Order: sequence, then C-alpha cells, then structure tokens
Amino acid sequence: MKHAYIFPGQGSQFSGMGKNLYESNAFVKALFEKANDILGFRISDVMFTGTDEELKQTNITQPAIFLHSVAAFRTIENAKPAMVAGHSLGEFSALVVNGVLDFEDALKLVSIRAKAMQKACEQNPSTMAAVLALADEKVEEICAAVTAETGEVVVAANYNCPGQLVISGSMKGIEIACERMKAAGAKRALVLPVGGAFHSPLMSPAKEELAAAIEATSFHNASCPVYQNVVAKAVSEPEEIKKNLIDQLTGAVRWTQSVQAMVADGGTEFTECGPGKVLQGLVQKIYKDAVVTGVN
Repeated sequence: MKHAYIFPGQGSQFSGMGKNLYESNAFVKALFEKANDILGFRISDVMFTGTDEELKQTNITQPAIFLHSVAAFRTIENAKPAMVAGHSLGEFSALVVNGVLDFEDALKLVSIRAKAMQKACEQNPSTMAAVLALADEKVEEICAAVTAETGEVVVAANYNCPGQLVISGSMKGIEIACERMKAAGAKRALVLPVGGAFHSPLMSPAKEELAAAIEATSFHNASCPVYQNVVAKAVSEPEEIKKNLIDQLTGAVRWTQSVQAMVADGGTEFTECGPGKVLQGLVQKIYKDAVVTGVN
C-alpha cells in the first residue's frame, strides 16, 4: 500500500483559486509573494480576482496552477509521498514535491514553457479535440490515416482514462479526424476551447526553447519516483527526468498508463493537490478501488 500524490494540468484553473490557502496560511502567503517577485507581476491578483478569459491565457494558467498545486501540497502535515505524478504541466509540481527541482527554478521553467507554448500556438494555428467512447487503438489508427492521406498533423495527445482520449493537431486535421471518429462510433468528438495543439509535433519550436532552459537548470536526486507522462513508468534518475520533461511537449500524456503503472507498483491511495478535481475523477475511472482525496 503506497500513497501517491498527483498534480493537475491546464484546464483546472478557476477565478479565486488559492485564495483560501493564501488567507489562512502564512507559509502559503509567503510562497505566493515569492512567486509574484519571481514572475515580475502579481499573479496572485489574477488568480484571486481575474476573469475566466484572463486565467485561460497559457502564460497565466500554467504558473497559476503550478503555484496553487505546490502550495496545496505544502499545507499537508507529515506528507510522505511514495510516488508522484502530474498531468502535463502538473509534472513540474510533482518534481518540486519529490525534490528534483527547487520551487524557484521550477516556476521559472513553467513560465518559460508557457510563453514558448503560447508563441508556438501563434505560429501554428491549431487545436485539440476530446474523443469519447472509442478504443484507443481505433483513435490512433484514424489519426495516422488522416495524417498519411492529407499531410495534416493529427496525433493522440492525452490518454486521460479508458474511453477518453484527446487528439491534437492542425485545425483542418482535427476537423477531418473528428468526422471520422464519429463515423467510427465515437460517442462524441468535440473540439476543445484551447489555444493550440499541445503534445503534438506542432509544439516543436517550444520544445527547443524549453530544452535549453532545462539543460541550464539544476536537477537533484529524487526522494521518490515520478511517473512521467511520456514513458508511463517510475523514473528517479535526474538526466532521464530531464529528457522526458523535454519530450513531453511534443509527446503524449499517457495518464491512463501512468496510473496503471502506479497501481501495479503498489499505489492504492491518491491525493490530488491543486485546483479542481479532474484527476480524482480520472483515477477512479482507471482504478475503481483507489482511495482518492484532494487538497485545494
């Protein structure tokens, strides 16, 4: 029986996020103020009172969710993670919790990542779509066929839970793929309100920028393994963690497989730290016997 701590990614933000923690915990307040100083603007103000539109901007969303997630974890008394994982952006929060990254370094990397991704989105107008109730293999097959026949980029991007897979690619590629998914029996194939094709080859320009920043950052030994998105298995070696973190920008988030690997390695209790309850729901769909809790 092992206790896993998991951390959400983009999409879990909401106006007022982290405000209760800030107002009730002196340590959290100091952490937020440190983040404001590092980022050069008061992200806490945007988190507490910003509009949904403001919070949806990638360069705001990513540091905001990261900050909230780390702060939430640090309010837990005597927390001793046996394993950690994060969904996409959440992997940075996980790496602070297991000691691989210092908070300050991780926040700077998250900010660089967010701005680089925003820039890549502007260079390549693109999007993502959620495909429901279609076998992963069928989704992958359709994506490959659309790319081969049209030259448009379409890939499986987020394996969220059985029966829920998000695809990513060019506007035209996603449009064609969605029609084919529905024709193949998908319950839904719904274009998502996101700024670009995250976790696809269209993020390659951002990957180069992030890689340079990661290579210039100190990575420490892990206090417990991190189950990384692109490999869906336990990783503890700093150089391997770096490589996987870089590859994640253009590679798939294998969340289903990561949770299955954690369960296979003895994970029975999962605590989500950060805004929302998205991962708690996904974990229960992947492993119905999991004990799932949240701190936000």
